[in-house]
Amino acid sequence: MSNIDKNKLPVHIGFIMDGNGRWAQKRGLPRKMGHREGASAFRRIARYCKKIGIKYITFYAFSTENWKRPADEVNELMRLFKEYLDEVEKYAEDKTRLIFLGDKSAFGREMAEKMTQLEESSRDFDEMTLMLAMNYGGRDDIVHAIKRIVSMSDSKEISCSDINESLVSSLLYTGGIPDVDLIIRPSGEKRISNFLIWQSAYAELYFTDTLWPDFTANELDKALADFAERSRRFGGV
Repeated sequence: MSNIDKNKLPVHIGFIMDGNGRWAQKRGLPRKMGHREGASAFRRIARYCKKIGIKYITFYAFSTENWKRPADEVNELMRLFKEYLDEVEKYAEDKTRLIFLGDKSAFGREMAEKMTQLEESSRDFDEMTLMLAMNYGGRDDIVHAIKRIVSMSDSKEISCSDINESLVSSLLYTGGIPDVDLIIRPSGEKRISNFLIWQSAYAELYFTDTLWPDFTANELDKALADFAERSRRFGGV
């Protein structure tokens, strides 16, 4: 990190935590063991981001499509989520704000209520905002915003002329959060897989063959060095 200009750091980084299953299969282990190692990488990278001054981080933890995976794998992921929610007080002590992106209701009342409570109790923390995209999809995010716009229009809160990009952005799950500057995807895949579609309109993309459980602070430094060399013109010249 010492060779990177701190003035060129992204404000908001999105991580697609990919490659857990392949990490396990390469070692002859059950896929769920890969998810456990991936959870350790998540904690490691979250702490490092805070240490170097990244203000917003979003982790793609579970997509709207991931429910199609084998039941035992989904159940293991749910166990990991519950463990995380039980230990998340550590982040509260670190003055980290927590936001869960996506439809919480799919996780059942107990988990959904705990997520909401953690969001409320950390709302005023401003050292770093950590977002977990759980039961999240970029298209679903936009549909969710459209439904809110229709409801607001029906109740005469807004008229057609009030609908613009700013309004849509404010009604996404990330409402009030800066758009993502850098999306990092490990594992060799080169797509964003329905992650922050609206918010990534001008995001820089960084792909690496490293599997997520092996993703370290040094790997993140490589991505940040690459980001610092890019020219971001946002449609200008």
